[in-house]
Amino acid sequence: MHILGIDVGGTGIKAAVVDTTTGKLLTERTRTATPQPATPKAIGKALKTILEQHQWSKEPIGMGFPAAIQKGIARTAANIDPSFIDYPVAEYFSKQTGCTVHVANDADVAGLAEIRFGAGKGFTGVVLIVTIGTGLGTALFSNGHLLPNTELGHVMLDNGFEAERYASESVRVLNNLKWGEWGPRFNHYLTTMESLLWPDLIVLGGGISRELHKFAPLITTKAPVIAADFLNQAGIVGAALFAEEQLRLTA
Repeated sequence: MHILGIDVGGTGIKAAVVDTTTGKLLTERTRTATPQPATPKAIGKALKTILEQHQWSKEPIGMGFPAAIQKGIARTAANIDPSFIDYPVAEYFSKQTGCTVHVANDADVAGLAEIRFGAGKGFTGVVLIVTIGTGLGTALFSNGHLLPNTELGHVMLDNGFEAERYASESVRVLNNLKWGEWGPRFNHYLTTMESLLWPDLIVLGGGISRELHKFAPLITTKAPVIAADFLNQAGIVGAALFAEEQLRLTA
């Protein structure tokens, strides 16, 4: 099945058409700056531009969105405008685009891509996927089954910091931290997660996962830590996979 996957992030909205049988992108990935402020109206307008770029008027569309999503309704607003809280995002974006839009948490859909086609494929046990970017997104799987909306980037660490305000990529860049300075921060986060969840495997996603070799020596978890296969494409691929799953459930 060919589905348009859209990944809404704090700084950019990425999109491509995905072959859900292989996880491959069928079109060039496009990137549009996330409007500021990232209100429903502003993002709805940006989506219309994305559909025009991809000449897409078919159904369905899959979307990864930076919020906890319950039955198409946003319950939080991470790195987007707070007006999204309790907003019916799936219904609204469907009206804006004229296509059925299936919306899920952005880290959850990135995790789906890694579990189906990427670094977690065929793995039995508990897999924690952490996407490192503007914030810290998490997806938690047990034997391939997702526990949605974990949002563990927002846990409070024992040093008094919210995790993503201490160890995200945006914090590293903003504070001009060297790998030797940022690595222990991120390790603090991972070891905290390990003490709570005891995953058998930790997969790191987002563009920074290409740099894993630079901070891997600073990670002390018992679980192996590996880089995601899809990197920045995971959200796009996973969004399309989520839409496909929803179609199958309602067929």
